Amino acid sequence: MHGLGVLVTRPAHQADSLCRIIEHYGGVAIRCPALLIREPQDWTPALAIFDRLADCDWAIFTSANAVDRALPWIRERGGFPPRLEIAAIGKATAQALAGHGVAHCLQPETRFNSEALLALPRLQNVAGQTVVIVRGEGGRGLLAETLTARGATVAYAEVYRRERPTMDVRALLERWQHGEIDAVVVASSETLLNLFDMLGIAGQDDLRKTPIIAVSAGILPIAAQLGCHSLRLAQAASNAAIAAALLELAANLSPLGNSP
Repeated sequence: MHGLGVLVTRPAHQADSLCRIIEHYGGVAIRCPALLIREPQDWTPALAIFDRLADCDWAIFTSANAVDRALPWIRERGGFPPRLEIAAIGKATAQALAGHGVAHCLQPETRFNSEALLALPRLQNVAGQTVVIVRGEGGRGLLAETLTARGATVAYAEVYRRERPTMDVRALLERWQHGEIDAVVVASSETLLNLFDMLGIAGQDDLRKTPIIAVSAGILPIAAQLGCHSLRLAQAASNAAIAAALLELAANLSPLGNSP
């Protein structure tokens, strides 16, 4: 990446591995967490669901954060019941489950989102089954709405909440003015909106002019609405896919490449 300055907006506890990869390829990782992961307002409803997992047919995890927050409580209650089917919304979530010892789970092969998960054959016939969706507070309703329409009984176990950080961005704006930020990696629409608000009027034009590497297609229309006009979609939410998109961008920005 030859000195490519990359703004990494992941929550602080999830940024290390991507930053190391960027630096391995010669880039400069600039940490700017644009999302905070906090405890849920009330653990009681989620814990009540975990107490009765033996009565459920499916547990669907919507993010790595959902996995990391829920698994200690589930292990405390004896782990997953043998008959419980487990699904992950994408590769990063499946990898988080694997890190907690869950070797096999249902996951999409491409398009790592709710729509792709719902399209899988094993979730077509769920009439009469009980499904637990493990997620953060206020997530999308598509999974629950679709599975309910297919005849399932659906409950949410909300195990974290998201907040916008408060930070002094003056040093960050100076780096932009000095040409030190060449790309921004964004993992969610909420993260992008948070960053936009955090930068304020003074920094929003800099963001609009900087190439954005998005990890899901849903981010692109939001970025376009904000006026960002150099948008690239990583093939997946994995670090490898993000690194590949950054390497392609760096090649295009180099004197031998084409402008992005």
